[in-house]
Amino acid sequence: MNIRHVRNVRRAGAAALLASTLVFSVAACGGDKEGQDKAPATSSEAGKDKGEKAPEGESLPDRSKTLATLKNDQGIEMVVYSAKRDSGGFLTISGDFKNPSSEDYTTPVVWSGQEEAVKGAGPSLAAMTLVDSVGKKRYYVLRDTDNRPLTTSNYTSSIESGKSLNFFAQFPSPPNSTSKVDLQFPEFPNATIEIS
Repeated sequence: MNIRHVRNVRRAGAAALLASTLVFSVAACGGDKEGQDKAPATSSEAGKDKGEKAPEGESLPDRSKTLATLKNDQGIEMVVYSAKRDSGGFLTISGDFKNPSSEDYTTPVVWSGQEEAVKGAGPSLAAMTLVDSVGKKRYYVLRDTDNRPLTTSNYTSSIESGKSLNFFAQFPSPPNSTSKVDLQFPEFPNATIEIS
């Protein structure tokens, strides 16, 4: 009886922590009040010009700086714009997958990773990892209490010609002494990115 009660309290605590972290992450991405008044129109206009659409509840990444541009064998570009730590102990990577080719690109199943626990969550970027070569650690995309990866998910099965899919992926934050990590993702070359 006591063990069952402790488990329920732990689950409720974990769910509350996850919910508050997600709320904090969304609030942290919003910027200052003046920026909030202007940002949605700018992001929306940028999306219309490029045929991009942010998934509901997500904002488009800040494209003012590029940390890395990777290209796979099919010519799809993975552009990483930011790798930001937050005070909750998380590191969020954001960017775009761009399809500059004349044909639609079918997103591969391997992007979702091979873990049975996350396969039920639908298409995701759960296969993305970060490697801290100095600290000799590998970081995987975080999961919520239902094993859903904290990353862009349930996206369409293809990226149309000339269009983009914006993405984010949240990881445990490496120690503050780590300023760079290697980003690894199936079908793309590895890239070293700087943490801000």
